[in-house]
Amino acid sequence: MECNKEEAVRARGIAEQKMQNGDFEGAKKFALKAQKLFPELENIPQLLTVCNVHYCAKNKLFGSEMDWYGILQIKQSADETSIKKQYRKLALLLHPDKNKFAGAEAAFKLIGEANRVLSDQMNRSQYDLKCKISVKTAP
Repeated sequence: MECNKEEAVRARGIAEQKMQNGDFEGAKKFALKAQKLFPELENIPQLLTVCNVHYCAKNKLFGSEMDWYGILQIKQSADETSIKKQYRKLALLLHPDKNKFAGAEAAFKLIGEANRVLSDQMNRSQYDLKCKISVKTAP
């Protein structure tokens, strides 16, 4: 089991390097490998959360629109309580004082913006309407 830990630490190191280079998709693969090899390895949930947020932010909807639901990792049908609960969970994992990984501060700002858009009923309705219109006009 100790050899798995060494390999997991190495995989986490590669993931951290990839994050510093802005390759969050590649970093996620190595972080998942590290987690699989040694589930008790520290800081893997924080690392994966940073990767997931940046991955969703990179994959814009319909060319230019952010996927706020993806960034908060919730379904479009989520209620206000679920949004608030998920935001708090992610904020604890991504807060720059607790998460020193590359991209954590930017991810923290992204979830803050997602929370701002989705927790305000009027902003959320406008966002959902934009997404529906874009779906209808997409080829």
